[in-house]
Amino acid sequence: RPSISTSQTWSTDIISAMRHVLLSVLLTALSTTVFAQPRPNVVLIYMDDLGYGDPSSYGATRIRTPNIDRLAKDGLRFTDAHSPAGTCTPSRYALMTGEYAFRKKGTGILPGDAALIVEPGRTTLPSVMKKAGYVTGVVGKWHLGLGPQGGPDWNGEIRPGPLDVGFDAAFIMAATGDRVPTVYIENRRVVGLDPRDPITVSYQKKIGDWPTGRENPDLLTMHPSHGHDMTIVNGVSRIGWMTGGKAALWKDEDMADLFTSKAVAFIEQHRNTPFFLYFATHDLHVPRVPHPRFAGTSGMGPRGDALLEGDWSVGEILNALDRLKLADNTLVIFTSDNGPVVDDGYKDEAVAKLGDHKPAGPLRGGKGSNFEAGTRVPFIVRWPREVKPGVSNALVSQVDLLTSLAAFTGQKLTDADAPDSFDVMSALLGKTGTGRDHLVQQATVLSLREGTWKFIEPSKGPRVTANTDIETGNDPGGQLYDLARDLGERQNLATQYPERMREMAARLAQIREMGRTGR
Repeated sequence: RPSISTSQTWSTDIISAMRHVLLSVLLTALSTTVFAQPRPNVVLIYMDDLGYGDPSSYGATRIRTPNIDRLAKDGLRFTDAHSPAGTCTPSRYALMTGEYAFRKKGTGILPGDAALIVEPGRTTLPSVMKKAGYVTGVVGKWHLGLGPQGGPDWNGEIRPGPLDVGFDAAFIMAATGDRVPTVYIENRRVVGLDPRDPITVSYQKKIGDWPTGRENPDLLTMHPSHGHDMTIVNGVSRIGWMTGGKAALWKDEDMADLFTSKAVAFIEQHRNTPFFLYFATHDLHVPRVPHPRFAGTSGMGPRGDALLEGDWSVGEILNALDRLKLADNTLVIFTSDNGPVVDDGYKDEAVAKLGDHKPAGPLRGGKGSNFEAGTRVPFIVRWPREVKPGVSNALVSQVDLLTSLAAFTGQKLTDADAPDSFDVMSALLGKTGTGRDHLVQQATVLSLREGTWKFIEPSKGPRVTANTDIETGNDPGGQLYDLARDLGERQNLATQYPERMREMAARLAQIREMGRTGR
């Protein structure tokens, strides 16, 4: 089986290997009718908590993101592209499956010891690419669960996982940096684990004798602002408790470097065959502990420094493609899993040093919000051979990537596959300025976009989150906005257009009940 590392390792499963070779031969023959030139590589760069207004190519002036801007200059920058949800796990689930996460229970933000929530055997984004003859790899944040019900065996073979849903190789973190276990997994095993020091993880009760932030604040190098006060690793207290695995513990400062080097190694290893790389960085998620060469460079505290670090990672991927002469034939898709959050659990000066920087740009809300900033995110497509640089206002969603890339590689999906995914490849490649005609947005409740009209269903929750100070967009009467005239969602038109409210509410109810919207 291909490895993320620079040294190549192979599975001993000869039958599986022969099947893969045969399938590749058949799909190569098919691809001659689909692609006039060699099939393009596909690199999906998925940043974490990057807001619509964070990159300078999307309007930021206090900070510069030259590598993201390079993508925007050479590619197609979308102004109305969306993550499927306002938080990470449901967005990643929809990205992988082409199914809105609200349709499946258990797809909320997962603890670090959750079981895999993507069923092995179903059609996924990586399985589509693998079926098309691509070598598939994932590097970075996973947060879709691992192992069977009850969670993974951290001290043995971890399955099911990425290799069971379409990836050939994986180098990942199980969940997020602020959740235990704070170790890396390569393919099916924890990296560097000493079997004499087994890992134990719990999200129900304290285990072992490792210090916690709640009991030992004097041991912290970064203090929590809310929650995040359980087991301390590397001077940072996390969510959840763990003991063991000391030789395998990550060092937060080196995370971006390590993930980036693994992603570049995957590209180098598979330079001579079509590859699909899903590179999911941890920047800008908490805890924000950038490498010393980035610390203090933004003038905006660790959040700004992490943004610069993430931009550097993007640049390293682009530089590798240039160096290997792959850039012209590589489709790069850059985006984020949800909108921005400033204070997300640690006292890291993100609020105090934000200044006039607006992570959401002209939008209202942020991570987890029903307002546009919850899901409207940066989205850039670069393929020098085919995509003309420019700006697109097409309405597109990450949930569409599965069906779009299936069509792009000449594959037909069944009615059971990707139930909410549309083929918007023509919009992604700039062949048309029209994308979806509607879109469901998921946050505290569901919203429906139809063109520039947006309906947010009624909800009774708080107007502002208690900890992150983000406007939730909750309103017991429901809301209606015309984004063409009111991008900041300041004028609720519900009472002025009651018939449109009723129609959009009825359509959203139908979408929820019918079980699918795609194709």
